[in-house]
Amino acid sequence: MPQLLLELFSEEIPARMQTQAAKDLERMAREHLAAAGFLPEALKTFAGPRRLTLVAEGLPLAQADRKEELKGPRVGAPPQAMEGFLRKAGLTQDQLVERDGVYMAFIEKKGRPTPEIIAEMVEAIIRGFPWPKSMIWGTKKLRWVRPLKRILCVLDREVVPFSIEGIESGDVTEGHRFMGDAKPFVAKDFDEYVAGLEKHFVVLDVEERKQRILEGCKTLCFARHLELVEDQGLLDEVAGLAEWPTPVLGDMDPSFLDLPPEVIRTSMRTHQKYFAVKKPGEPGLAPHFITIANIEAADGGKVIAAGNAKVLSARLSDARFFWDEDRKAGNFDAWLNKLDGVTFHAKLGTMAERVERIVALAGEIAPLVGADVEKAKEAARLAKADLASGMVGEFPELQGLMGGYYAREAGLDPEIAAAIQDHYKPQGPSDAVPTAPLAIAVALADKLDTLVGFFAIDEKPTGSKDPYALRRAALGVIRIILENSLRLSLAKFGKDDLIAFFADRLKVALRDQGKRHDLVDAVFALGDDDLARIFARVEALDGFLKTDDGKNLLAGYKRASNILKAEEKKGPLPTGAPAEPAADSAAEVGLYNALRLLDKPLKDALAKEDFTGAMTQLAELRGPVDAYLDGVFVNEPEHRDNRLRTLAAVRDAMGQVADFGLIAG
Repeated sequence: MPQLLLELFSEEIPARMQTQAAKDLERMAREHLAAAGFLPEALKTFAGPRRLTLVAEGLPLAQADRKEELKGPRVGAPPQAMEGFLRKAGLTQDQLVERDGVYMAFIEKKGRPTPEIIAEMVEAIIRGFPWPKSMIWGTKKLRWVRPLKRILCVLDREVVPFSIEGIESGDVTEGHRFMGDAKPFVAKDFDEYVAGLEKHFVVLDVEERKQRILEGCKTLCFARHLELVEDQGLLDEVAGLAEWPTPVLGDMDPSFLDLPPEVIRTSMRTHQKYFAVKKPGEPGLAPHFITIANIEAADGGKVIAAGNAKVLSARLSDARFFWDEDRKAGNFDAWLNKLDGVTFHAKLGTMAERVERIVALAGEIAPLVGADVEKAKEAARLAKADLASGMVGEFPELQGLMGGYYAREAGLDPEIAAAIQDHYKPQGPSDAVPTAPLAIAVALADKLDTLVGFFAIDEKPTGSKDPYALRRAALGVIRIILENSLRLSLAKFGKDDLIAFFADRLKVALRDQGKRHDLVDAVFALGDDDLARIFARVEALDGFLKTDDGKNLLAGYKRASNILKAEEKKGPLPTGAPAEPAADSAAEVGLYNALRLLDKPLKDALAKEDFTGAMTQLAELRGPVDAYLDGVFVNEPEHRDNRLRTLAAVRDAMGQVADFGLIAG
């Protein structure tokens, strides 16, 4: 079957946009092909510094004939409706067919050659491509991320002819900007294309570029008895900067190693895109770096390394200046004074006012997590001070971390310094949570102030938009509480809408662990807002429902609940505890006795928060409930009220553990 090869060749595409661009190209191509009735056997896209590429296997050379069915207006509809439908269908009224009082149009469309469809598809993709930022150039009206230079479009080894803003499609592309033969080359299928690119020093697949970078870095390190400080985010970025990535090891001035290693790494990473290295088994960094060049230099990269070393020295000299200035005596007080003039949010006051709120919250939380109240308040008071420092002004990602360094340099209590350093954690799913009580108190206070404040002014996340990172803050609170087994009532800090928001975030956290979201709903319905207790209930409930007893008892609960709902529609249900049934009704007696025997052990287990034990107790109901529902006629007039009370007692007993009515299944 024919193969489609498409390449959109341009000036340099920003690395941060490449991954999403490849996904968008695949999505748009699939949508257009599906609309034409094409289902490719395989479709894959690639993104690199100067090109987006798509290859689709198994396309037909022509579209099949199609018959479309259009539903029109009802018989007797106003003439205007009929006229509009006829214009749309391109038919006359005598060509319509009446079906069940509705006019139907049957339109036969002859299939078109695939190249025509591909040409229209490519133009639509190019003109509608969702770049986060795009530009126009020269006198053209076309928008693209950077000036679009070439379009290679080949189907079954033949060029698909079309032109967009003066750019003619063809079967020609080009390789590396500097290395090898700079002349364009012809590629009529994907194999020729990949081989040609490699011959012209271009690695098409980003995963292959990443592997080339990692292997090259590790080889350089091995030769110098060094170890690479791996950085996945940086690897993703540099793989989008070079078509022929070539690692080069350079040397830095060892005198800069007295700077905090995070400062050195951040300067390397943020400004220069360098990888840091260290000596195996030793703390800190080694006085070297690895840069990723886009060429294989004749001298092995010596000039590249030397030039990059000079630039790095200049960057680190700036960092040293900030480091020295920020460590001067009295800086914390000066920084705190500056926060008076920094607006946190127009409706939430200055950063200094936010600090006051965090101090108050930290004081409330400290005794709940086993932290010293006065130390918690002092750590909270100083936690945001480094935002006014020179180093954090240059490297915002070092906030908190530098505050911890400066606190230690100022001779403050090590616990307070550690709390300042860790109070932003966790900042992502891979980040560790603080474990020291003082750090926990300040971290929770910081995040809860953010959440409570923005919810109070109705600045909640909507859809995919979350400008204040409230979802991340809520997940941070949840992780801190769960991973430290803390017992906190969220109702003390937020209203119903914030509690519901935490419930949604807890669903996300538990879903990542393989737990079902409906179990969270079933537990939250009890009105409990203690996350650790909720988590323990969900864990126990999840395990219980995986057993045969759990599955069957859930089915029995739903049968009982459905009977109660149906009877409730007829009038109020009878209230009170069920009376002891007649001895001749074995199923009734069995369930009555099971409920009576269950009451105390179930309450004892719940009081001890032994939720697994509570589930074990509930499992004792499985047999009696099954026998009751299979062998008892509930609506027998003489016994109806008592039997409904019995079913209500089953529902109430199970409802002490979770709202089983919210559980799917």
